[in-house]
Amino acid sequence: MTNLIYRFNQQEHRVEIKDRLTIGRAEDNDVCLPSDSISRHHAVITREAEGYMVVDQGSINSILHQGQPVQRLALRDGVAFALGDIHFTFSSPAAMSTTSEPDAGLPRLPGLPSAAAPEPAARPGSVTAPPQAPPAAGSIASGGHDAALARLKQARETMLAEIAKVIIGQKEVLNQALVALFARGHCLLIGVPGLAKTLMVKVLASSVALEARRIQFTPDLMPSDITGTDILEEDSVSGKRAFRFHRGPIFANVLLADEINRTPPKTQAALLEGMQEHKVTISGTTYELPEPFMVLATQNPIEQEGTYPLPEAQLDRFMFCIHMTYPSAQEEQQVLLDTTREAPAAVSRVLGGAEVLQFQRLVRQVPVSQHVASYALSLIRATRPQAEGAPDFVTRWVRWGAGTRAGQYLLLAAKAHVLLEGRFSVSCADIRDYALPVLRHRIFCNFTAASEGVSPDQIVKKLLEVVKEPRP
Repeated sequence: MTNLIYRFNQQEHRVEIKDRLTIGRAEDNDVCLPSDSISRHHAVITREAEGYMVVDQGSINSILHQGQPVQRLALRDGVAFALGDIHFTFSSPAAMSTTSEPDAGLPRLPGLPSAAAPEPAARPGSVTAPPQAPPAAGSIASGGHDAALARLKQARETMLAEIAKVIIGQKEVLNQALVALFARGHCLLIGVPGLAKTLMVKVLASSVALEARRIQFTPDLMPSDITGTDILEEDSVSGKRAFRFHRGPIFANVLLADEINRTPPKTQAALLEGMQEHKVTISGTTYELPEPFMVLATQNPIEQEGTYPLPEAQLDRFMFCIHMTYPSAQEEQQVLLDTTREAPAAVSRVLGGAEVLQFQRLVRQVPVSQHVASYALSLIRATRPQAEGAPDFVTRWVRWGAGTRAGQYLLLAAKAHVLLEGRFSVSCADIRDYALPVLRHRIFCNFTAASEGVSPDQIVKKLLEVVKEPRP
C-alpha cells in the first residue's frame, strides 16, 4: 500500500495514494492544508509508468527536496520532501522493490516497527490515528534481533568503507560520530584547521542519504539566520499579503555548525531548543525539525581571540566532545597523494533516513544491568567535588562536575557501541571506552588545575583508575 505521511498541527497524518493525489490550501484538494506556506494548488502526486511522481503546480515555494527547490521529483520508499512548512514522507514498499537507487537492495529489519508501516485503506484526504506498534515488535526479547544486529554491524562496516574513500584515517573519530548518530546525540569536534572536519561531516551525511547543511558562524550572525524568519509575501492568486515562515538551515538532518565559537552566545543559543527538543519556536509557532536530526559543531583550539566560549548549558547538549589529532605519517602521505590528483571518489549511500530511525529505536531497547548502571553512576558522581567520597584530586582541581545527562549519554553511547559491534550485552568496559568524549567537556577545572597544567582529560583518566566497578 502506498501512503503519504506528514505532520500538521502537532499530529501525524497518513493518506493513501492511488493514481492521483492533489495537495494545497484550497478545499477542493484531496489533502487540504490550511497553512499560509502552502499555495492553493501546490502540488500533485501522479502514478506514471516508471512510478510515482510529485509535480509542482505553479506554487510560490515550489517543492523542496534536500534543501533545493525542484519542479518534479520521483518518489520511492522513504523519500522526504517539503511543501512550505510541512514535511512529507512517501511510503511504498512496492516502489522500493523496483527502484534502482543504491540503497534499494537493503533488507528491512525483521521485527522492527517500520517508520512508514502501511495502514488500513483510507479515503484520500482522511486522517487516521497515529500507528501504535505492537508491544513485542522490534524488542530484543522478541527473538528477531539476530538479523537486526547483523544488519547494523554490516551497515557500519560498509559506511566506514565508503567514508574511507574520502577520509583517510581518523577511525576513532568516525566511530564516535556513528555512535552519536545512532544514539540520537550531537558532537562537538575540536581540532586544528586542515584536518577535514567539515569534509568528514559532509561525507558522513552522504553515506546515510541524509540532508546536510552548513552554517559558517561569524560575529554578525543572527539567530534568525539559523532558525529562519517570517517574511511578508503576496499570494499571486488571491493578491492577499501574509507573513510566511521561511525555514533556516537548521531544518536539515545533519547540521554542520562550523566554528561555533565565532558567534555571540545569543546566536549560539538559537541551537539549544533544536538540539534538545528537535523543534524550534518562531513568533510563538513551533516547527518540528526533520528526523533524524544531528548537530556536528566544530571549534578551532588555536585562535581564541575574538571568540565566544560556548555556555555550559549548550556544552552539556553535546553528547560527545571529540578531539581530532594529526594523522600518522603514512596516512598523511596518502592524503597528500589522493587530494592532489583529479580523481574524486563517489560515496555510495548505505542507509536511508527511515532505517536510521529504526536503528535509533533499537538502541533504546538494549538492556543494561544494574551493575553497569551503577558503575556509570559512580563515574559521574566522582567528578563532583561537592559529592561525598569524591577523590582528593577532584576536590583539588575541579570546580563543577558532570550532571545527570552525562550518565544518560554514557549508557546510550555504550548501547549504540555494542550494537555496532554486533552484540547487545553492555559491560563496564564499554562505559570506560566512552568516558573521555562524554565527560571531558562536562568537567570544569578551577584555577589550581590551570596553574598546575592539569586538563579535564587527565582528570577523567585518573577517575578511570580510581573508580572501581561495583561488586555484583
